[in-house]
Amino acid sequence: MNGTQATADCEAVLEAVGDAVICDRAFLEELLLGVVGRGHVLVEDVPGTGKTLTARTVASALGLSFSRIQFTPDLLPSDVTGTHIFNEQDREFEFSAGPIFANIVLADEINRAPPKTQAALLEAMEEGQVTVDGETRPLPDPFFVIATQNPVEQEGTFPLPEAQVDRFLVKTAMGYPDADGEVELLRRRANRETGSPSVDPVLEPEQVAQLRRVPETVRVDDDLLEYIATLARETRTDGRVETGVSPRGTQRLFEAARAYAVVTGREYVTPDDIKRVAKPVLAHRLVLTPDATVNDANKGRIVERVLESVPVPTID
Repeated sequence: MNGTQATADCEAVLEAVGDAVICDRAFLEELLLGVVGRGHVLVEDVPGTGKTLTARTVASALGLSFSRIQFTPDLLPSDVTGTHIFNEQDREFEFSAGPIFANIVLADEINRAPPKTQAALLEAMEEGQVTVDGETRPLPDPFFVIATQNPVEQEGTFPLPEAQVDRFLVKTAMGYPDADGEVELLRRRANRETGSPSVDPVLEPEQVAQLRRVPETVRVDDDLLEYIATLARETRTDGRVETGVSPRGTQRLFEAARAYAVVTGREYVTPDDIKRVAKPVLAHRLVLTPDATVNDANKGRIVERVLESVPVPTID
């Protein structure tokens, strides 16, 4: 698959999902970055904004299998990965796969489960496999996690471990629909016999796998590599930041910029691509100092300050 076809496929997916789900296009682009950039996406929003419908619709448009895991305080790691069950007929244990075994997994309200259960996703997200009772099993390819979480200020939530947060390529928010969008929601609910919006598959699994390889062909000039590295390093010098962007985060910014170039129809990365994806890729990786946390410092604004302070390379 070449870049032109990849961009056309991305646009077809965006249009299909956008017709079924009422949300901002920028949000859908950030979801698609996770697919194209071989990463995962964390969506933080209040309940009832349509996150589950969006994830299911994206899976349908991509022609991929979908699974939803509702995270709760009593959810066990084995409820996610699966477990061995004794088969009385064969008199032996056999593996019963958990809901993690799907192409697109919606980890719904992930921060309502304790950290031990949240961590059950770590190996899956990083390695594309799970280990149960010492036996490692590969997950379907492609494998993509969309995790949703409620704001940590809400009751009954557990902060995600830093190692878990760092595994997400992008953190984004769906937000409330605008006035016209909310009216359209009411129109769709006027006839209660009408089912939820759905889309037909736009791509097939093999096409998605090909699409995810296209960013590897996108050119990134040396001065842009230096720009990416400088942005990441600058986050470590801010007095409000206890732990800045890790080298993994630097690589993720590089990967997201290439993926965004594919989505927007270019075979090379521009400084604007990097600036566009910097906040959703970097902000959630920052660990603030206790004083900054008490003073309610905003991670997104810290990234914005970094973008303003680092000189932008000139495109020849």
